[in-house]
Amino acid sequence: MEAKYWHLESDQTVQCRLCPHACRIAPGRTGRCGVRRAVDGRLVAEGYGMISSAHLDPVEKKPLYHFHPGSTIFSIGGWGCNLTCQCCQNWNISQRGVDQGNVVLPDHVASEARQCGAVGVAYTYNEPLIGYEYVFDCARAVRAAGLVNVLVTNGFVALDPLNELIPWVNAMNIDLKSMDDAYYRRFCGARLQPVLDCIVRSCEAGIHVELTTLVITGINDTDDHFRRLADWVAEHAGRRVPLHLSAYHPDYRMTEPRTPSETLERGYRICRERLSYVYLGNVRGPVGCDTVCPDCATPWVRRSGYTVQCEPFRERACPGCGRPVDLVI
Repeated sequence: MEAKYWHLESDQTVQCRLCPHACRIAPGRTGRCGVRRAVDGRLVAEGYGMISSAHLDPVEKKPLYHFHPGSTIFSIGGWGCNLTCQCCQNWNISQRGVDQGNVVLPDHVASEARQCGAVGVAYTYNEPLIGYEYVFDCARAVRAAGLVNVLVTNGFVALDPLNELIPWVNAMNIDLKSMDDAYYRRFCGARLQPVLDCIVRSCEAGIHVELTTLVITGINDTDDHFRRLADWVAEHAGRRVPLHLSAYHPDYRMTEPRTPSETLERGYRICRERLSYVYLGNVRGPVGCDTVCPDCATPWVRRSGYTVQCEPFRERACPGCGRPVDLVI
């Protein structure tokens, strides 16, 4: 499958324009993602339709807490990533090239999602946007089947391909790993600004957006970082965009201690000063799990793990105060 978003240089290298790395790729080699290869003066989307993982998941696992709460979503992933996060928890598929297998066509993905009663398809597990051509084709097939499309992404993508895909996307969970560019360069092999641009553009386009920050002990867990994070989200994405603070555990190449629940609860209190909805992930406890009205604290969605109870609403209004409910139902 020939890839999109590239051009041939005068020295016969191929420059990929899908993500901000803008890799110049020598013949026979791949870009930093490991799945876009230069072949005979063209860029090939290697591994088109080859799936590493497929599961029926709760939508809350993405995590999406304000998008069809309590529903299930058919989740698929491929291979490779354009980031090299030192704490990656899916490194066995993200930090390697394509493992050969049978091609699963987009129409089959849509059919599987319908047959299992899912609300739609989530492109997740590895970075979905490096498999842009397959995600794009699947998204159209899924939409034609009357289902929704969800991206779980690191947000490190060029704006032109993002804009082409946006009309087919219903919801996104975007990683906002840190408010420090130095973090992205040191621990992820990337840059912060393109991720911020992706968040802003997706919100402007009317996509349902939720954000996730993996909180790592001694690295991005200070009060100052939580304040800068909440301030940026409130100003540039909006106070009503849900923010998930997720606990880190040692994995891949990072050995810092597991994030204490006290750290997440401190981050929760700081971020709630600016944001209407803050949630805690990878921990169990009473803080940061339920969705309540920001005005009157009436519970809208109660959660215990992935067990979800969504309150009935009349005319999409809070039963306690009449405020519009910030949920896609």
